[in-house]
Amino acid sequence: MLNNDVCRYNYIDVNELPEDIQNQILEVQEQTGFIPNVFLTLARRPDEFRAFFDYYQAIMSREANLSQAEKEMIIVSTSALNGCQYCVVAHGAVLRIITKEPLLADKLGINHRHCDISPRQKAILDFCIKLSRQPEEIEQQDYEVLYKQGLDDEDIWDISSICAFFGLSNRMAIITAMQPNPEFYTMGR
Repeated sequence: MLNNDVCRYNYIDVNELPEDIQNQILEVQEQTGFIPNVFLTLARRPDEFRAFFDYYQAIMSREANLSQAEKEMIIVSTSALNGCQYCVVAHGAVLRIITKEPLLADKLGINHRHCDISPRQKAILDFCIKLSRQPEEIEQQDYEVLYKQGLDDEDIWDISSICAFFGLSNRMAIITAMQPNPEFYTMGR
């Protein structure tokens, strides 16, 4: 039983949400011209909504040695691995806008090893794929590959935080049957 074919769970009317969440949702709507379904889906549990978006902001807006494009590449690649249509489509749109490369997100969603990206970016994504598939097999050699690309332990923490957070996000999007907003499909093309 999908809610208007966008989510398994019923939305709460935005006007019935706590004021801080209303404001956050309306601010996003003003910036983008629409309300991404993730906001409406997660708003049904206000405390979890706040925690989710606080952590998202902490990892995505942190000044780091990773570019915004690299952060979005991590999201698209690991979300594809996890089978999360919502995050691949939504963050693919963001990646297209940031990089001005209309096909990059589609290629990353299939196999990052066949993309025209830098050796550093391939190393980052290889690490993320291993962390997602076989975290127990991460070993010193995996860190050494990243060090050779100019990344340090703080960068590895950032990479891992994004990868892990989107493991959670992907699973929530999947169990809620959250569908990408139609607007995401054409953004940045």
